[in-house]
Amino acid sequence: MQIRVYYEDTDTGGVVYHSNYLNFCERARSEAFYAHGITPVLEEGHFVARRVVGDFFKSAKLGDLLEVKSELVKMKAASFILKQHIFKETEKLFTLEITLAYINFDGKPQKIDKTTKELLLSLF
Repeated sequence: MQIRVYYEDTDTGGVVYHSNYLNFCERARSEAFYAHGITPVLEEGHFVARRVVGDFFKSAKLGDLLEVKSELVKMKAASFILKQHIFKETEKLFTLEITLAYINFDGKPQKIDKTTKELLLSLF
């Protein structure tokens, strides 16, 4: 997914503020669902961040066009691990490894059903 860096994404020096890399990754995850005509909130529940590890390599700047690439690393019973990379052209700027837990609408963890697992495999 491509993302343009806007003024609102940067500090006063025109450099992307560190927390916005998380926002860019979140946007890419959501867009993966929307591209298939569904929302990230599923019939039985939704995913929440359980663990987040980010590595910063280089800064993006105002006006840059970025590419967010996502790959499914591991599927577990009630969660999955996704690795996301942000590039400017061929240069890697940021990597995120995120564990997303599946919860019901009461906020309790639940197992990921077969249909949802198949969906995730097709998205990432």
